[in-house]
Amino acid sequence: MAPCTHRSSGQAGKQSKLRLLRTCHLNDTEARYDSDMGEPAPTVLIVEDEADLLRTLEYNFKLAGFSVVTTTRGRDALALAASRAPNLVLLNVMLPDVAGWDVCRQLKAEPKTSRTPIIMLTARGEEVDRIVGFELGVDDYVTKPFSLRELVLRAKAILRRSVPSDAPILQAGPLRVDIEGHRVQVDGADVEITALEFRLLYTLMSRRDRVQTRETLLTDVWGLHLNVETRTVDTHVKRLREKLGSAGALIQTVRGVGYRFGTGE
Repeated sequence: MAPCTHRSSGQAGKQSKLRLLRTCHLNDTEARYDSDMGEPAPTVLIVEDEADLLRTLEYNFKLAGFSVVTTTRGRDALALAASRAPNLVLLNVMLPDVAGWDVCRQLKAEPKTSRTPIIMLTARGEEVDRIVGFELGVDDYVTKPFSLRELVLRAKAILRRSVPSDAPILQAGPLRVDIEGHRVQVDGADVEITALEFRLLYTLMSRRDRVQTRETLLTDVWGLHLNVETRTVDTHVKRLREKLGSAGALIQTVRGVGYRFGTGE
C-alpha cells in the first residue's frame, strides 16, 4: 500500500487528497483490533489539524475496532484527555494553537494521563526530533508520509505491550512494582515514571539476571524495530536510574552489550 501523504497544494493537491481518501484505508482484516476477552474497545484520541487526514485516520481506526475521539486543536485535546483519559493519543507536532510538544509535556505532567501512550505524527524526521520526542516520554514517532496499516499496527503493538497481570507484584531489594496498579515504590515511597519507563523497568525486572542488548530493548520496549539510535536506550536507562534513586543501581550496565537487572540480594 502506498504511504499516506499529509500536505499538498493546488489542483495536484486536491487530486492527491481525493486519492488519499479513496485508497488510504485498511482493507486487511489482519489490522483489526481484536477484543476476544470481551473488553471494551480502546479509545484513541487523534489530534490532527488537517481535516482530510483527520477524517482518514478516524475512519481507519474505527475500521480497526478502536473507539475514536478527534480534535484539530491542542487545547481541546488537553480538555478531552482531562475529562476522559484515552488509551492512546495520536498527536500531530504542528497544531494551530499549541505545539504538539507542549501538549505532550502537559499530558505527561498530569497524573491522569502521565502514563497514556503517545504516538507523535510529524513531517520532520531528523534524529534530533526523534530524540526530543523520546526524551518527553513519547512511545512512538511516525514521520509523514506514512502507511495507515503500519500506523494502526504500531498502535496495536503499543497497547499489546501493556504489562500483563499474571505477576501483579515484582520485588527487588527496596524496589516494589505493582503491575496491576502501575505503581512503583522505593523504600515505600511512590516514584513517578512514564509509561515507557514503566515498560522498560518491567522488561528488565521480568528478565532479571539476563543481559538485554540495546537492540533487544529497542524492539521489545519501543517496538517494531524503530529507526532510532541505541543511545536512546542509554538516555532512558539513565533517567530511570535517577528516578529510582538508591534502587537505580539494580539496573547494571554490561559494557559493550547492554543492561541487566540484578536480584537485589
